[in-house]
Amino acid sequence: MAYTTEEKIARVKAILETDLTDAEITGFIEGATALMAVAFSGDTTLGEALRAEIERWLTAHFMACTRVQQIKEAKAGPTSVKYQGYTSYGLNATHYGQSVRLLDTTGKLYALSGKRASIYAVPEGSE
Repeated sequence: MAYTTEEKIARVKAILETDLTDAEITGFIEGATALMAVAFSGDTTLGEALRAEIERWLTAHFMACTRVQQIKEAKAGPTSVKYQGYTSYGLNATHYGQSVRLLDTTGKLYALSGKRASIYAVPEGSE
């Protein structure tokens, strides 16, 4: 069940209202696809339909984290807006990412988002 880019864009727009151009959305789709290729390399437990859904919600998550932030709270006077996503990180930062966690029954994408970089020093003369 391979989808063309136009179909993928339409599927993302069905769950996330945006003014981004199709070319800009395509960039987010490519990012989601690349991450999924790493996370699910060699994995055969997820069917193609579920992978397509995960890609769609992951794309929306990437968009909501950056260019299409979702309003959590708004006031009229004197104007104030709070965006969601500041209470958590990774896939928990947006409702779309939380949906990815539900859809990814393998837990592989969530496991990737929890990895942290670390630096350690090698003592001098320990060759």
